[in-house]
Amino acid sequence: MILVSNDTKVGGEHLRERIESKLEVETYLQRLRYSLDNNARIFFQEKRYVDTKREETYTNKYTMADLFPNENPVKVLKRELRRLTVRDYIRTVKDINRPNNSEMREFGKVYEGNKDVYIKIRVEVMKAGEYGVDNVVFVMSFHYSTVPFSSEMFPYAEG
Repeated sequence: MILVSNDTKVGGEHLRERIESKLEVETYLQRLRYSLDNNARIFFQEKRYVDTKREETYTNKYTMADLFPNENPVKVLKRELRRLTVRDYIRTVKDINRPNNSEMREFGKVYEGNKDVYIKIRVEVMKAGEYGVDNVVFVMSFHYSTVPFSSEMFPYAEG
């Protein structure tokens, strides 16, 4: 169910965005947890091209080191992605520059009471083998938000 659909350009990339129904988000999160619990591979973009033009405070590498010093980033991400709830959901975006890739989900979570962290992930089914399907979770963003969070950003913040 598409509640909102916009075609926007962000950072040179064309994105189509929408708000999924609460049930769709809950289902996505269940599948994400299932993938994580069944050995999904995690790819984390610790260094991104966009970071060369961004203040260091808002980079994946800085945020991970600041919030989780001395922890393995992949282990942290597995744990933190499992903790996402429908209340953390912001929107779903389709990268129309890469139409064959699955949609990305954007979430926001507050750490240490006041540190807004923007999270953008994509789950890809990579191959089907004799033992099932291999899933890969791509974490494009796990960094302090460049925009302060507001309740209007979260369509299901109330429940």
